[in-house]
Amino acid sequence: MSPQHQSTNNIKIAFLLNFFFTVIEVIGGLWTNSVAILSDALHDLGDTIALGLSWYFAKISQKKRDNQFSYGYQRFSLLGALISSLILVIGSTLILAESVPRLINPASVKVEGMVLLAILGVIINGTAALKLQHGQTQNERVVMLHLLEDVLGWIAVLIASLVMLVVKLPVLDPILSILITSYILWNVVKNLRETVKVFLQAIPSTLNKQQLETILIAQLPIHSIHDWHLWSMDGEYHVVSCHIVVAPHLSIDEIMAIKKQMRKILNQYKVQHLTIEIEYGNENCELKNC
Repeated sequence: MSPQHQSTNNIKIAFLLNFFFTVIEVIGGLWTNSVAILSDALHDLGDTIALGLSWYFAKISQKKRDNQFSYGYQRFSLLGALISSLILVIGSTLILAESVPRLINPASVKVEGMVLLAILGVIINGTAALKLQHGQTQNERVVMLHLLEDVLGWIAVLIASLVMLVVKLPVLDPILSILITSYILWNVVKNLRETVKVFLQAIPSTLNKQQLETILIAQLPIHSIHDWHLWSMDGEYHVVSCHIVVAPHLSIDEIMAIKKQMRKILNQYKVQHLTIEIEYGNENCELKNC
């Protein structure tokens, strides 16, 4: 199975598990009279919508290039990551807004029911998170954050409910909720920044233009390289275009060998699409200082 198909399959499983558990959460929240669980159910509903969008965009991203999208549809996966990140930011903000007042007025709930739901939450969301723990696309990483937030949230509920079985201390729930949500919010904002950078076609963090230029000139009969353009389609599929200056006496076979070797070297840095323009030492290029 290709990485793209594996990514789509993983997100689909995570979506189905999350949707199934959201239904259980609503029923369980009403049964335990827990506003905290019901608010988490609302958050999980947002997660389910985000996962559904991620699954949809991941499927679209597998389409090949056509007359409308000459590079293919990989960036649709990135669009899913952006929307999912925004939903997660909004959901986390709502949880914080719900948790802070509970520090002053903790709610009384059926603790035994909370324990049962927390165990189910850890198992189901943990299973979905494990499916995506080795995800390589930006979309999978953002979805992983959704699920990680849910797992940590349910661990917090489990700890708080076990303590409350012994000591009546309902304020533990909002305290843990605030700490965990703040941690996840911090991480998702960092991930959102990376997603936006890819959208704006920033040079991928795994690529260093000066380093690549030094390596290529050292290993190949190239005089210089200029007009570099390095960007990523989805955080994994990297694209490079550049002009290389070679000696005018090189034959066509020698130039073809340079291009082949250059692709082999850059492929080690996950550069899947390379466009090379050949120039000769006595040729005047308008983009030579770029």
